[in-house]
Amino acid sequence: MPSTRRNAGFEPDILVIEDTPTLRLIYEQYLASMGLTVATAETAAAGMQIFAEYAPPVVILDLLLPDRDGLEMLRDMLRMRPGAAIIVVTADRSVDRAVTAMRSGAQDFLVKPVAETRLASVVQNARRAVAMAQPDHHGPQAGALAGFIGTSAKMTRVYDMIRSTARSMAPVFITGESGTGKELCAEAIHALSPRAAEKFVVLDGSSLSTDRFDSEVFGHLRGAVSGATADMPGALQRADGGTLFLDKIDELDLGLQAKLLRFLHSTSFRPLGATEPRKADIRLITSTTRPAHAAIEGGHLRNDLFYRLCVVPIQMPPLRERPEDIGPIAETLLRKFAAIENRAFTRISPQAHAILQAQDWPGNIRQLTNVLRSITVLHDAPELVSAMLPSDLSVLASPGRGPQSAPTGNPSFAGQTLAQIERAVIEDALHRHDGSVSQTARELDLAPSTLYRKIDHWKKTDVP
Repeated sequence: MPSTRRNAGFEPDILVIEDTPTLRLIYEQYLASMGLTVATAETAAAGMQIFAEYAPPVVILDLLLPDRDGLEMLRDMLRMRPGAAIIVVTADRSVDRAVTAMRSGAQDFLVKPVAETRLASVVQNARRAVAMAQPDHHGPQAGALAGFIGTSAKMTRVYDMIRSTARSMAPVFITGESGTGKELCAEAIHALSPRAAEKFVVLDGSSLSTDRFDSEVFGHLRGAVSGATADMPGALQRADGGTLFLDKIDELDLGLQAKLLRFLHSTSFRPLGATEPRKADIRLITSTTRPAHAAIEGGHLRNDLFYRLCVVPIQMPPLRERPEDIGPIAETLLRKFAAIENRAFTRISPQAHAILQAQDWPGNIRQLTNVLRSITVLHDAPELVSAMLPSDLSVLASPGRGPQSAPTGNPSFAGQTLAQIERAVIEDALHRHDGSVSQTARELDLAPSTLYRKIDHWKKTDVP
């Protein structure tokens, strides 16, 4: 029977379903100290009775109950009330069941023994998620999300995935070719989540070498490493309470992936030089440019880590699979760069539009961005016409999709590759910002680490 006494008008903020009396009491007392009205139940049957009768917005559900399978009960609860935030509790040896529960729609999970700080954080996040999902919560509900351009069917599905995923704590695994907007997708999930007021921290897996990983991810104390004159918080500490986006997870050394897996298991880490471990409450979003199965089979991604990360998969479509979005994207970029470069561009001619839409765009939005930026640097007119387009665009068109004849081209582009145009645009921006990589990266919408790698590559490959 339920252990909670209920009076008329009883409206619990949270329901705890736990068959161990001592744990049930500990949860109840701690949650009550947070100012919450708590209902408790010791069996699945009693819990379902309270859930159906009183509709608590948040539920803490032990997956190992004596009278019913917890995963089955979770699914039934979400069928009854899809908006409920259900936090599952599992023993250390059954974390895989918690991952399955997250895939089934659980808000978050706790591993026994549960730390009070972790319990408080998870419950607060769940309550915020429920509040954000209420009909009177003002937020984007349809159409493209902030930062995105395009209304194609494939992007509409991505928007729907972002909205449905944002309120959860489940790890998200984003795949897509380079330049498809994986970081923008991660930012959108964070912006719509209960963690939106906290930090969104980005790490590039390809730039995390073995000797820098611990400092960059876990942080270090003063004197712990050579040249450490002050404490430096790592990415986990900076993202505490918020979201950590780890891009190119498949380019991270396999040994370092094992360290990340240990953190995901315990949610604790030890900064270099620290004597005691610390906890971090983060929502982890990861991405790869390789298909997941190819990354695993090629030895770039640990299978056990992938299983923990890929609770919610999102596939970002390449630009060639949504050609109807190319025109609106190009027009938006043209107006943006015209304002930056003080140019008169306001529109794209029909012929130029057709040529742009006919391309495969192997570099996706990043490549389209570079082309539009280079045009606004080198030309000035009210209308972008086909003669301003790089002459090699027609070479990139798929058979049967390209224009009937190559654009006439502009002499300033003759013989230049997109890589050469990209370098010219980057060097021009660096010059205007007096060599500041951070300001240049912000203007060009690139990661600073990407600019550093390109500059380093140019220095190594330039002939003296």
